[in-house]
Amino acid sequence: MEKLPDLATLKYNEQGLIPAIAQQYDTGEVLMMAWMNQTSLAETLSTGVACYWSRSRNRFWRKGESSGQVQTVKAVRLDCDKDTLLLLVDQQGVACHTGRHNCFYLEAQDGSWKTITDPEIDPEELYGK
Repeated sequence: MEKLPDLATLKYNEQGLIPAIAQQYDTGEVLMMAWMNQTSLAETLSTGVACYWSRSRNRFWRKGESSGQVQTVKAVRLDCDKDTLLLLVDQQGVACHTGRHNCFYLEAQDGSWKTITDPEIDPEELYGK
């Protein structure tokens, strides 16, 4: 992207973060939700590779940097309230740290959360633990 839009006009929360939903660009599958700040969003727009803000590690999280499961960004969209981002991505491998293709593998059924998809890869293989 040649010129970045004005990122200061977005509605970030008190921590300076905005939710970002990653969706597979060609199938519409919702892969995950993560957080971005203005800097990680600018990097994502500039490089075309998803960069999030990790709240647990308190640092930038370049998707795939440790697992190899990179998200190439095809488009970034902003919702009507300017408080949520939608990243249309080409996911390489799995999106979830559990080894599943997406992070939404638990479904409310009969009063509990049921696992509806199995891991495609062992997380230890992804992260070398």
